[in-house]
Amino acid sequence: MLERLRYGAHMPTSKGIHNVPKETREIGGNAFQIFNHSPRSWKVKELEEAVVGRFRRAMDENGIDLDSAFVHSGYLVNLAGPKEDIWRKSIDLLVEEVELTHKLGLKYVNIHPGSHLGDGERKGIERIVRALEEVLERTRDLGVMILLENVSPKGGNIGYKLEQLKEIMDLLGSDRIGLTYDTCHGFDAGYDITTKDGVRKLLHEIDSLFGLDKLKMIHLNDSKYPLGVPKDRHENIGKGFIGREGFKTFLEFEQIRSVPLILETPGSNLEHAEDLEVLKDILKEIGVI
Repeated sequence: MLERLRYGAHMPTSKGIHNVPKETREIGGNAFQIFNHSPRSWKVKELEEAVVGRFRRAMDENGIDLDSAFVHSGYLVNLAGPKEDIWRKSIDLLVEEVELTHKLGLKYVNIHPGSHLGDGERKGIERIVRALEEVLERTRDLGVMILLENVSPKGGNIGYKLEQLKEIMDLLGSDRIGLTYDTCHGFDAGYDITTKDGVRKLLHEIDSLFGLDKLKMIHLNDSKYPLGVPKDRHENIGKGFIGREGFKTFLEFEQIRSVPLILETPGSNLEHAEDLEVLKDILKEIGVI
């Protein structure tokens, strides 16, 4: 039963991207998320064929399937921003990220929709849609899905309401757009997953807006701040305001457990291993493993 569940963390690539599958297993995971280039740079270094080959072999050797591996877009990408040069560079960078993801044999690139930086949500949404239309067209033959992540309602962010992500998806009309749900960001925005009614409400909203099949990943993060406080400060599992009991409630739902659970909690691989142990303890408590 344990291996039917998918869980892991955002993994470092400093030792080489080909080492990520092995390190994922070493921390007790069977799923992961990575950056496929330096997330603080506009420049993308091309991956050598030998590295790509080693990565793909490592995926097979460590028994990690392609549906359980995700790429997160870099920090500089802002598809909603009003500055034309940054908007254009963001589109070009996201295209390169999608191309690298395809080269690795992976299927998903996760993005934050962007911040309108004071220019208004309507204009921001319009820019996001125009940007993604171009990205999808320029990568039309690659088959990589772009996942829109819900975000914290701060700094002009777009996507803190699931309805905003729904509007973007509807305007795009593409089957290559999916959804990531971040528990900390959702908690910031008032989505309370610490009660069964709250989880039911969330699942109903996701299902009615998108269909649960569109939910491809969950970022499993505790929150350093209480419900509805938009700070976007992730905490280790069980140590924040969602808490161990909150995650126990959240994970009691099969619809949640069927989605890869990826930690973006503070710390290194050692702390991620500890968080995964907490997660497994919770799953044992609810009789899943």
